[in-house]
Amino acid sequence: MTSSSSTSTHTIFALATGPVQGAIAVMRVSGPKSADLLKALCGTLPAPRHASLRALKHDGDVLDHALILWLPGPRSYTGEDSFELHLHAGPAIVEAVAQALVSLGARPAEPGEFTRRAVQAGRMDLLQAEAIADLIEADTQAQRHQALRQADGALSQLYMGWASRLRQILAQQEALIDFPDEELPPEVEEALLGDCRALGNEMQDHLADERGEIVRDGLKIVLAGAPNVGKSSLLNALSGQDAAIVTQKAGTTRDAIAVDWMIEGIRVRLIDTAGVRETDDEIEAEGIRRTMRHVQDADLLFHLVGPDDETPLLADHAIKLRTKTDLAPAREGELGIHTKDEAGLAPLKAWLKAHLARFMAQRGTPPLTRARHRAGLKEAQDHLARALDASWPEVRGEELRLAMQALGRLTGHVDVEALLDTIFGQFCIGK
Repeated sequence: MTSSSSTSTHTIFALATGPVQGAIAVMRVSGPKSADLLKALCGTLPAPRHASLRALKHDGDVLDHALILWLPGPRSYTGEDSFELHLHAGPAIVEAVAQALVSLGARPAEPGEFTRRAVQAGRMDLLQAEAIADLIEADTQAQRHQALRQADGALSQLYMGWASRLRQILAQQEALIDFPDEELPPEVEEALLGDCRALGNEMQDHLADERGEIVRDGLKIVLAGAPNVGKSSLLNALSGQDAAIVTQKAGTTRDAIAVDWMIEGIRVRLIDTAGVRETDDEIEAEGIRRTMRHVQDADLLFHLVGPDDETPLLADHAIKLRTKTDLAPAREGELGIHTKDEAGLAPLKAWLKAHLARFMAQRGTPPLTRARHRAGLKEAQDHLARALDASWPEVRGEELRLAMQALGRLTGHVDVEALLDTIFGQFCIGK
């Protein structure tokens, strides 16, 4: 990735519509030479932000007849002078225009370079930039809604609000350090410590909310239980795929089988696991060990039990699911299913829909969406906790400053250069 010191000296271009052939291909250009490049291609600059049909020419050759959008900075995506060429999507046309741009002094953009420039120009912060990447990759409605909310700045406003409160706390702490001999009322320090505790508690509640990561990455549902209790049959029935082998022989599933499923606009990863039982078979025993790892990592754990099975639940967070209710009904208060027809799956699907509706209805503060957010917020919370435990006011002040830096790195308002390559290297070309 080009460093920030040299980025603004280059004019970059990329095909924003990607490699899939269609009717229209959009070429994006941004940088200090944008106006010169556009005039070289079509003669004069069109009116800003108005589409204009022009013939694109280079070295006396007509490259294409295209719609042109001239987007002078700072009112552009990157904050720089920019333009878009809406070309006919033939590969020969796209290649000819790209070659013309290179010969005129532009270079191909690197992954995420347009959005990186937007962050450096203050057009958005890091959280909003990550939301743009999530929006491009969204393939469920829940992911789309979440990414749009974050792109609009919901998460940024939350963290910046916390940073503002932390600045006030730090200012009070500095007053206690700078004026130790003054008659400052004892309520100042009491209020300071109370504000620290309140802010730390809000961060803890935010860290405990896993909605954002689950919506972004998918809900992990694990099916576990004894052999031949119906786990593989349920996986196949819910997913509509013949993914797992189903036989009357116990121990058929030796390793976890995962398939993707969609329910209520949320991606779900269904995981069928090896049946749990005592065994001397080394391979089956390894499969059971892996099952127990999935049991601990599940977002939702269904412990499947047969009609007469009274086995204790595999874990405290497990939900008992009585199977084969076509042979014997579920007990009172239990969730029961069978896989003979759609009606047999209806109780489980209804339960899942209600559970997900309650899960998504927990609005309040916007949820964090990435491991980077969780790590940064945990760092800020840890510094707040150490500030509360500090005996020396100078130590407390330093911990508060470190907490502020951790929050600032989340939005990109402090110490961001080390993060930029990692974050924007994950973007697609042209964004």
